[in-house]
Amino acid sequence: MVTGDGAYIKKINRSLILKNIVQHGLISRADLSKTIGLNKATVSVQVADLLQEELIYETQQEHNTVGRRPIMLSINSKAGYVLGIDLDHHCIQFTVSGLNGQPIQSDTIYPETNDYDEIVSLLVVHIKHYVSLYSNSHCGLVGVMIGIHGTVNNDESILFVPKYQWRYKNLKDDLQAELTDLNINIENNANLSAYAEKVYKYHQSDNLLTIILTSGIGAGIMIDGKLHKGYHGYAGEMGHMIIAPDGEPCKCGNHGCWERYSSETSLLEDLAMKYNKKNLTINDIEMFIKNKDDITIQQIKQFIQHLAIGLNNIINLYNPETIVINSKILQLYPNAVEEITSHFRSSVSTYREIVLSDLADNACVLGACALLIQRFLEVPELTFTLNEEHLVTSLVK
Repeated sequence: MVTGDGAYIKKINRSLILKNIVQHGLISRADLSKTIGLNKATVSVQVADLLQEELIYETQQEHNTVGRRPIMLSINSKAGYVLGIDLDHHCIQFTVSGLNGQPIQSDTIYPETNDYDEIVSLLVVHIKHYVSLYSNSHCGLVGVMIGIHGTVNNDESILFVPKYQWRYKNLKDDLQAELTDLNINIENNANLSAYAEKVYKYHQSDNLLTIILTSGIGAGIMIDGKLHKGYHGYAGEMGHMIIAPDGEPCKCGNHGCWERYSSETSLLEDLAMKYNKKNLTINDIEMFIKNKDDITIQQIKQFIQHLAIGLNNIINLYNPETIVINSKILQLYPNAVEEITSHFRSSVSTYREIVLSDLADNACVLGACALLIQRFLEVPELTFTLNEEHLVTSLVK
């Protein structure tokens, strides 16, 4: 039995009620009482407060039985909004979500500059635009979360972003100086992607790894349902795990890093050299795969073999339940998961499932939105279901 002062107990009860309203989508006061184990009077008092704050609303559910229709409670998705940003190299994605976790607006820009100050100025302009757009809601834009493709300290300062060659930057403070009244947050993109997979897809998997293969290789780690970030915040920088001593040089300064062999960027660069073509795209790879081009198929097989080496190391380190691989190219390649697992021969390497991500390019921004909502509502965990239309959009992009 939990004991403590009244304010603390009230906060816990509020958190449990909000968590269950979010999880069920629609739920009555009576069912809340049964599910949580609180008496009806306590539930009614808390619900009255949440209604007054406009965080939830009442609706009557349609049903065919005789009698009064039950009054259901649901999260008020329009009470406030969150903005998730994926700050990738020469590509910045902005996604706005309501408090129900469903994206309502997504925009992408393609800045050609690497200059830190210019990127900060761009972010300020766009964030101010979203603040203005959603200022008429009850709570307005309640927070901004930016996913960084690099190492982020636990204090949210940036240690290093390889593609931009940024070192020791405090993006949070620099943005906060221009956006003084806004809640700004900085997080590693792979951590946000892992959080998205947990919240939107693999609700029951408390020990989950997400491997991002797009611009480099990053890993997001969920242990016991919580993000694992390590002592300084750098846990998950798996792309710089050495799999080939004295191998290919990496921008981090080492040789033989995993992402030099198994990131989509490295695969595209290798194929571009073989075809003597300056810039290859994912669309080119899709065409080569459909045409069963021998050079492409052999290169992807080598890519998968190196990928499996790194995955085997990670499985032995973390013993995950679910491994989610986020890769556009592997989505296009037939039987990718089967080919990956064919390289696992050790009886020690155990896991429950390896899957390809359905969230694709949207994983980072969805995780950013979800983490902001979780913090704003002050709930221990979230469970959202993404509508099919958005999933299809993710895979088509």
